[in-house]
Amino acid sequence: MNVTRHFSDTRTDTGRVRFLVHAGRVALIAEGEGWQHHSTHPSLNAAALFLATLSRVSGPLYERALRDLERAQRFEQAFAA
Repeated sequence: MNVTRHFSDTRTDTGRVRFLVHAGRVALIAEGEGWQHHSTHPSLNAAALFLATLSRVSGPLYERALRDLERAQRFEQAFAA
């Protein structure tokens, strides 16, 4: 059974960024006041790189989303070992 998993979910006053994993693909969902973005990528790294191209994502939201993503990756690696 394939289950969609929220890999990370970052929220700030200026918006929200989510990385969801499903069937080996990563959905990047970003939103803020008056805008939304949704795209699908082959990996978490590709989705994180694409996040940098979204001009409506503020610098602080981008930085926090990457920190949250890195923390989630470290957490998952710790349990995989």
